[in-house]
Amino acid sequence: MENIKKKNVRLLKESALIVCGVICACFGLKSFLIPNHFIDGGVTGISLLVSALTKFNLSYLIVLINIPFVILGYKQIGRGFAIKTSIAITALSLSLIFIPFVPITHEKLLIAFFGGFFLGAGIGLAMRGGCVIDGTEVLALYISRKSQLTVGNIILILNIIIFAFAAYFINIDTALYAILTYLSASNTIDFIVNGLEAYTGVTIISHKNDEIKNYIITEMKRGVTVYKGTGGYLENKDIDIIYTVVTKLEMNKLQSEIRQIDPDAFVVQQQIADIKGGVVKRQALH
Repeated sequence: MENIKKKNVRLLKESALIVCGVICACFGLKSFLIPNHFIDGGVTGISLLVSALTKFNLSYLIVLINIPFVILGYKQIGRGFAIKTSIAITALSLSLIFIPFVPITHEKLLIAFFGGFFLGAGIGLAMRGGCVIDGTEVLALYISRKSQLTVGNIILILNIIIFAFAAYFINIDTALYAILTYLSASNTIDFIVNGLEAYTGVTIISHKNDEIKNYIITEMKRGVTVYKGTGGYLENKDIDIIYTVVTKLEMNKLQSEIRQIDPDAFVVQQQIADIKGGVVKRQALH
């Protein structure tokens, strides 16, 4: 019974995120990008570009162009993802038809920034809800598994092609503003998905590891893992390697304290997209 309740709460939360994402994306498109003939990157950018060139209804294009990516998502990720993505994309298409958002501004820089911001917020919220309303990431994930390219490289290449087509078939100004829109959208997506509490894994090697470990545990209230290692440069002796995970906002505080305790400490940082459980998660929930 408790598991069913948790499942229903999670489903409700995901549904709310997807609904908010669809509304945000619709607002960004109808109030900023569409009335001013701006485009973005990704599948949404392709839909906007095709609509601008053919005058075909954007609502239908968003559904049609995303169909191959939904099928790809079904094969790559799973049935649940494909169903939620199909519903979200259909909802976005219907929202573009029925929700009466009006143009907000005709200032081009504001259009590029806020159009990208609201569209990116919509895509990010949908991703937090467990689906996508832009199939670019699904395609990039598929290609990355078949080639040496990373997901980021593939998305970059795809967007360069879109902007090049925009420059050739429309004009260079549209392409340049599209780049600004894309940058605004991609940074917003990153912020929505990872948030202020993006996590950083920190590896610390120091002769004063006990003091550093005690500070992290007692003052920062974070968990610590101690690895046993052997020095490989000049000194071949056993050393303790401290590993901890902190939020991005805490990183400066930790760095400052490490430098006070041991200015010669060796510190390596790694960005972590997300973690499950542990002291960081428990602290964040209180």
